[in-house]
Order: sequence, then structure tokens, then C-alpha cells
Amino acid sequence: MAGPQAPSAPVARSAMAYVLAGGRGSRLHELTDKRAKPAVFFGCNSRIVDFAISNALNSGIRKIAVATQYKAHSLIRHLQRGWNFLRPERNESFDILPASQRVTENMWYAGTADAVYQNIDIIRSHHPQYI
Repeated sequence: MAGPQAPSAPVARSAMAYVLAGGRGSRLHELTDKRAKPAVFFGCNSRIVDFAISNALNSGIRKIAVATQYKAHSLIRHLQRGWNFLRPERNESFDILPASQRVTENMWYAGTADAVYQNIDIIRSHHPQYI
């Protein structure tokens, strides 16, 4: 019986990774007093969010969106400095999607599905076959 296989290049190229990185991390207490859980340091220079992004890139996915919310400043700065190397001219993208109150909305993300729903226009603009 064959084991799990990495997606073929065409599948990965037509996919988009949507990373939910808005977590408050209330059980991490002091670690998340000043930053979101995905921005907490892990090891020397890595942050928790780096694992999800690395997995997407190592799978061949070159369209990545990261949705942020709670105390996102240090996370956004980290993402801009460390992960913003994908190039649109090569059909690649890296979008940081901070939670924002839109005209018809009066709340931040109300959960996982709402974080996708509020950014569905941005996701669709990349024309992914898989999310």
C-alpha cells in the first residue's frame, strides 16, 4: 500500500494557502501579552506562524495569504521582513490580510469561517483551484 504523496507540481501551482494567524493565545499568558500567538518566538529566530508558511512553500504552493487579527503589529512586521519574496510576475503572491471592519460589517472575524468569508474577494482574485 502506497503512503501519502506530496502534491504534484500542477496541483500545488493551482492551490492557495490561507493561513489563519489571528489567534489570541489566551492560554499562553505572558507570551501573548504583547503579540498574537502566531508571532510568539519559537527557537532562536522563528515564530510559530513560520511553520505553516514553510509547509506551504515546501509543498510547492506559491500563493499564500495570512489572515491576522489580535495584536498583529509584530506579526505583520515579521511577515513583511521575512516572507515577502514571492513575485507576482511568476504567478506567486504573498498577502497579509489584517482584520478590518468593512462597510457592511460591524465586527472583527467571528471565527474561522468568517475569516475566510470576509476575505473571499481577495481569495477569488487569485483564482485558486484549491485552498
